[in-house]
Amino acid sequence: MDIRKINDALSVSPQIRPADMEKIKQAGFVAIVNNRPDGEEAGQPLARDIAAAAREHGIPVHHVPVTRPPFDADSLQRVRDILREADGPVLFFCRTGTRCTNLWALAHAGELPGEDMIDMAFDAGYDISALRDQLK
Repeated sequence: MDIRKINDALSVSPQIRPADMEKIKQAGFVAIVNNRPDGEEAGQPLARDIAAAAREHGIPVHHVPVTRPPFDADSLQRVRDILREADGPVLFFCRTGTRCTNLWALAHAGELPGEDMIDMAFDAGYDISALRDQLK
């Protein structure tokens, strides 16, 4: 697992597996957000299998499948709500982590300074500078 911290509320990761749940729980995550549609890639675990493994460890999973920007308003609102309601750090995952980072940034456009979000993402290894105009 390659978990990268964006800020105290959010970390992102490439694809996780059901077998990763103990490590995720030990890392202190209180929820998981799966941003991958099922069947996106051969060999990808199904959302229901990830959720079942997480439930066994007491970790709620939210499935917010998206592909790439622009993201729909419902997905952006769900991300804001999940992060606002969480009582600790949340782990988002997708194929590489980039989509999660883009989704987080666009969901908080206007709430956080765009340059700060670009810097946080860059520090975690993600370049979201192409979203600069949308983050204003």
